[in-house]
Amino acid sequence: MATVQQISWQQRLQAYYYLCRFDKPIGTELVFWPTMWAMWIAAKGIPDLKILLVMILGVIFMRAAGCAINDFADRKVDGSVARTKERPLATGIIQPIEAIWVFLVLVAASAILLLFLPIEAFYWSFGALFLAFIYPFMKRYTHLPQVFLGAAFSWSIPMGYVALGQTPDLTCWLLYFGNLAWTVAYDTQYAITDREYDLKIGVKSTAILFGKYDIEIISFLQAVSVLLIGAALYREDLLLPFGLIALLIVVADFIYQWSQTKARNPQRCFWAFRHNRWVGLIIFLGIFVNWL
Repeated sequence: MATVQQISWQQRLQAYYYLCRFDKPIGTELVFWPTMWAMWIAAKGIPDLKILLVMILGVIFMRAAGCAINDFADRKVDGSVARTKERPLATGIIQPIEAIWVFLVLVAASAILLLFLPIEAFYWSFGALFLAFIYPFMKRYTHLPQVFLGAAFSWSIPMGYVALGQTPDLTCWLLYFGNLAWTVAYDTQYAITDREYDLKIGVKSTAILFGKYDIEIISFLQAVSVLLIGAALYREDLLLPFGLIALLIVVADFIYQWSQTKARNPQRCFWAFRHNRWVGLIIFLGIFVNWL
């Protein structure tokens, strides 16, 4: 292994790229689509393009910041997990202090974006920062880190509302908790992938907590997410016809995910996790087409 002094600037830049998971956009997509649901509903159509761009950049920056602080928190255990042993901090290509600086720079970039949004967005952004920071450490103290991730990933929904000058209402919170339930479901699929390693190193997760009922609880959470999101669309007269069609496609997709994961094969569970990128897109298309 090369020492820190032997690493070229190109290798270091590439390590930062991997630290921020820019090579794996699935996490960004899973935050991006719910943000789009909220913004199209709050704006009752196409949102202001400047605000839309600001929110998209905010999603990218904050997701990358979350990855950096996550790898800092997991730097001592990632090397023991097959899926994460090649991460930059686990291999020593970059040092923990560098991950902290990456986190701070990305948070600062996100803060600059707030200058283009209403002052209310500044106040709400503290919730996003708090959740992004604490989530990576929760797996050491609770079996529910996926709930904290769901709260963090869903925070862009009320942020989308306030960015457009709207007060988060019942529709907003139905979307929020629907998205939170969906996030816990797909991140539990993700956690099943690492469950055998997590048990060995003492890391907690809903996959461990749910035990032999994991797949059933995932299906229950997916059903809750569909009901809550459907209720939000109903309140905004977006359920019929295209919102309902989208949700029925999502239900069919969830059934397909169940069929692929019921044997609890880690590779298939990881596939199902990644497949959720289409769920957010399908729901967005149901909302978008209704506004045409």
